[in-house]
Amino acid sequence: MKENGKNKREWVKTAAIIFLSVMLVLTFFSQSIMNYSLPEVATSYAQSGTITAKIRGTGVVESGDPYEVKVTETRKVSSVAVKVGQTVQKGDVLLYLEDAESDELKEAKKALEAAQDEYELMLLTAEITSSNIYSATEGVSVDVYRKQITNAQAAVKKAEEAKKAAEEAKKAADAAVPSNPEGVSYEVLVGQIEQAIKDHETQIAYESSDAVKAQDEINVNNKQNALSNAEAAVATAEENYNAAVENGSDEETVNNAWAAVLNARSIRDTAQNEYNQAVAVKDGRPVTVANLQANLETWKLRLYNLQKDQTAATTTTDAGKKAAEEALAAAAADLETKEAELKALVDNIANVIKLEQLLDKIDDAQKTVDELTEKSVNATVTADIAGTVTQVNVTAGNNTSAATPVVVLQPEGAGYTLSFSVTNEQAKRLAVGDKADLVNAWRYDEVEVTLASIKPDKQDPGQKKQLTFNVTGNVTAGQSFSVSVGQKSANYDIIVPNSAIREDSNGKFVLIVESKPSPLGNRYMATRVDVEVLASDDTQSAVSGALNGYEYVITTANKPVEAGKLVRMPE
Repeated sequence: MKENGKNKREWVKTAAIIFLSVMLVLTFFSQSIMNYSLPEVATSYAQSGTITAKIRGTGVVESGDPYEVKVTETRKVSSVAVKVGQTVQKGDVLLYLEDAESDELKEAKKALEAAQDEYELMLLTAEITSSNIYSATEGVSVDVYRKQITNAQAAVKKAEEAKKAAEEAKKAADAAVPSNPEGVSYEVLVGQIEQAIKDHETQIAYESSDAVKAQDEINVNNKQNALSNAEAAVATAEENYNAAVENGSDEETVNNAWAAVLNARSIRDTAQNEYNQAVAVKDGRPVTVANLQANLETWKLRLYNLQKDQTAATTTTDAGKKAAEEALAAAAADLETKEAELKALVDNIANVIKLEQLLDKIDDAQKTVDELTEKSVNATVTADIAGTVTQVNVTAGNNTSAATPVVVLQPEGAGYTLSFSVTNEQAKRLAVGDKADLVNAWRYDEVEVTLASIKPDKQDPGQKKQLTFNVTGNVTAGQSFSVSVGQKSANYDIIVPNSAIREDSNGKFVLIVESKPSPLGNRYMATRVDVEVLASDDTQSAVSGALNGYEYVITTANKPVEAGKLVRMPE
């Protein structure tokens, strides 16, 4: 019994020791255990350096000056005589067409009938004279029409000038006023005289009023009182001066007393003048009234004579206005007649021209019918130039379309082009005339590719440029070539391996390794940094972004790596 209890205690003790030992081991080796579960990454320094950039792109070879062969009629193709890549000479048959009345021939016949109907309708509905029909059919010279219209226009212009002159004459007559020797209108002069009479009457009433007489008496009395006061002040100042001299006062006192005398005398003299003026005004009132009355009679007589002259002058002016009005009416009537004659002439000529146009339209429609009728049998399509067939867009049994060329030829001696787009930054490192290298050049015989132009890309003109290359040698339209161009070296602050560049829907980026200290040692985390690729060669790329240089960028990993996740560095 005791033995079993002892064994049980030993077993518990042993289990506890084992458990503690395992926990201790796990604690010390947890870092290593976790590291083995993390992706192991390979890294490289982000550092400055030189890139010898080659810009690469792929494009399809196109004809530099393609010649399109079109059939303007809708015709069924009997057979095709050429194939893509075949060389043809001018005049060689390209297509055979079936014998048939084309849709265009049917439409041409309808157009001919419509033109004939339109001509007949005009003869019935318009004011057409036999002279119009003769002129249209015989083809009267344009010079005859031109001379007729020129003469009619000259007559209208002359009538317009006459009317304009009559309008100016009437305007002057309407503005005319009876003249007088003084050079102003009677109305103005009468107004001036009437105002002068009114002013004189007002002044006479004022000068003769009892109020003015009373005011004159008051002014004389006031001025007389002021004069008396001034004389008394002079007497007082003189007495003060004499007293100062007799008393032997000092010089300053004597001088001040004398200055007071002079000032008092000046005030007295002013008062004397004002008194004299007041008396003169009072005594002169009757004379002023008499003079004003005499002048008033003179103004009244002048007004009477002026009004008599005005009546006579107004009669003459009114007669001139009536004559000017009659002359204007006659000139306006003459202009209206000349304009009507010109319109009739223009309408007549327009009828002739319309008839001529309809006859020409009938002739053209008839020619089209004749030409299409001739082409409806044994018709072929031939090459207008020598060259190489690059496209055949129809097959036997199909109809042609005026909108689509049946055959496209590469003219003999014409070149080819190839285009693709690059970024603005890449385009800055290129120049027109740069030679491009073909990828897998060994597969092609004597093919040369030269940069011909650098222009904004129509799809993204703000960010990209379109490179167009001239292609010479043994090539055909439709071939796809991959080329590289540019050999200019440049220094960049940040260069990383091409394998470090990653891309998703948000753009290009790199993952850098950042060290995070922990109680059990350093941890390493992958952090995303968005970048823009500035230039690339076969192994490296120059980038710009939130990089300072000498960061560790992840190039490869044994497991997928995500930004914000822990990674394991190689031992």
